[in-house]
Amino acid sequence: MAKVEIYTTPFCGYCARAKGLLDAKGAAYEEMDVMEDAAKRAEMRERSKRTTVPQIFINGQHIGGSDELSALERAGKLDPLLAQPG
Repeated sequence: MAKVEIYTTPFCGYCARAKGLLDAKGAAYEEMDVMEDAAKRAEMRERSKRTTVPQIFINGQHIGGSDELSALERAGKLDPLLAQPG
């Protein structure tokens, strides 16, 4: 199973949507709440070059946010990514 990391904040609808899709896929993920963790937020910005949440990484590859994750699903590309060993 792939290593999935997702940077989130509480009460974020896009974060909830992304986690819902990952949950529906049965994908285990490491969630990092960046709301009150300045170090994790800085890490997220450095890794993704973006400031918004969620930011999703699969096996170290930056996927993007909720919209990009959904686009991968629609294109049939999410399952193969999640099947790769991390």
